Amino acid sequence: MNKFTQQLKFIQWSAPILAVLFFGASYAHGQSSGQNGSQGNGDRITVPLSDPSRPGTVKASLVNGGITVKGYDGKEIVVEAHVRGGGSAKQEGGMRRIPISATGLTVEEDSNQVRVGSDSTERAIDLTISVPRQTSLTLRVVNDGDIVVSDVEGDVDVNDVNGAVTLNHISGSAVAHALNENVKVTFDHVAQKPMAFSSLNGNIDVTFPADLKANLSLRSDNGDVFSDFDVQVQSSTPQPIVEDARGKGGKYRVKIDKTIHGTIGGGGPEIQFTNFDGNIYIRKAGAAH
Repeated sequence: MNKFTQQLKFIQWSAPILAVLFFGASYAHGQSSGQNGSQGNGDRITVPLSDPSRPGTVKASLVNGGITVKGYDGKEIVVEAHVRGGGSAKQEGGMRRIPISATGLTVEEDSNQVRVGSDSTERAIDLTISVPRQTSLTLRVVNDGDIVVSDVEGDVDVNDVNGAVTLNHISGSAVAHALNENVKVTFDHVAQKPMAFSSLNGNIDVTFPADLKANLSLRSDNGDVFSDFDVQVQSSTPQPIVEDARGKGGKYRVKIDKTIHGTIGGGGPEIQFTNFDGNIYIRKAGAAH
């Protein structure tokens, strides 16, 4: 099994917690608002890349919280973190609540590789990360937050177990999974690389440029597939997959794959769409919807 196939395993997901030391960056502590109603004091770290002339990579992971990444015309990685609701005022038994607004933010940079995480595993932390547009991203969230990416031209690999994934105006390649929510992606340009989009309980809605050339792999167990592209569906009967383990005390098994294959624009890199309980929408940019 090659590396790309491993990325596309439908239910095998992980969300590592990155707890790393921070050094070589400037730090500022201020007050601002973040994603999903984050309040109170936040942490802000500006990270200079080792070689600003080369594209960087950002890897961010949270157990609880959301991640928003925005591309901009700068050369540094700017990370802001906020505790969700950390500044709300409450009282109990005549006592005033003292807000806990520490984010436990950690950032590490090495050879243009930036890792971002938090050692806060129970409180929801919202990250807002500004990156140079050609940055590649690997983002992981488990609970209580969405992943939103906009205006990025690098390769994007995102996985959100209990939140939605939204990628706006991206121009590279994407591997995007949202286990229990929707995946929505809009491409300005498409890199000539394999891509994959998957969900278990949400819809997958992807808009591509009108000149897309791709080979499609489509599967939705309880949903439908819609497209305003001219999709040429392969009419050939799928080949059975034979597994014979009788010589090792196992069984003889034959399986017919439910995946549908087709092409757009005569074919190109493979794009996989895998869903269970939702619909798949493959949209052409500029078409009336």
